[in-house]
Amino acid sequence: PILRDGATGDWLGTFVGHKGAVWSAMLGSDTSRAVTASADYTAKVWDAISGQELVSFMHGNIVKSADFAGSDESVATGSQDKAVRLFDVSRPDAPTTLATHDAPVRSVKWSAHRRLLISADAGRQIKITDLRSPALASALEAPEPIASISLTGDGRVLSCAAGRRVLVWDADAFKLTRDFALAYDVSVAAINPARTRMVVGGRSDLLIRCCEFDSGELLDTHKGHHGSVHDACFSPDGHVYATGSEDGTVRLWQTNPGSEYGLWQYRKA
Repeated sequence: PILRDGATGDWLGTFVGHKGAVWSAMLGSDTSRAVTASADYTAKVWDAISGQELVSFMHGNIVKSADFAGSDESVATGSQDKAVRLFDVSRPDAPTTLATHDAPVRSVKWSAHRRLLISADAGRQIKITDLRSPALASALEAPEPIASISLTGDGRVLSCAAGRRVLVWDADAFKLTRDFALAYDVSVAAINPARTRMVVGGRSDLLIRCCEFDSGELLDTHKGHHGSVHDACFSPDGHVYATGSEDGTVRLWQTNPGSEYGLWQYRKA
């Protein structure tokens, strides 16, 4: 895994230690720690300043996703063995199984707003677990197999890319608010902080589309990736979004092309 400056893409450091493909990487709330999930059957917590590995959580199968859950001392993971687990950094060998899915788990997301853990599998299930119980707080179902889920930065909106659909839920009541039917397969969908834009990654055509959030109207189409796009995320200020692809690249795009921001500087006549 590599850490880069969010505005410019400049290299800051590399975390060395995994022996397989890294499927997921997340920073903690104060950005001093990072957590990664890998095909080497581990999830690891790192010091994001020094790059030092702090702890490794062993699994019996590929780990597809990991996120800090409530604090930088707790980590939730989702694995190919269909289980969602919670690890304590101080006791890495004693995980708690929070949920079991009917298919391999693709993604786990921590909603700090509601203090809930959201997990999605490669089938059609999304499960919401309350760590204070712990108990299944709610369950959602997508109409087609799920490619990915995404939360807005404030944790209030959940989006799901599934087949040729993008579904959006209010993450307070988990009420479906939008259901976009598209003409192409989607691999990821992310919504900006202002709830005015939605970025969608094409699974087969490899295009990045920026749409108006309320109507779904297409605003921009971008080319550049040469492999399926597996993740997308807006910056906290919403001016830039990043996309990550299996072509080995992460690309930054402007929400409003033509403005000065980070690497985008323009000469004045």
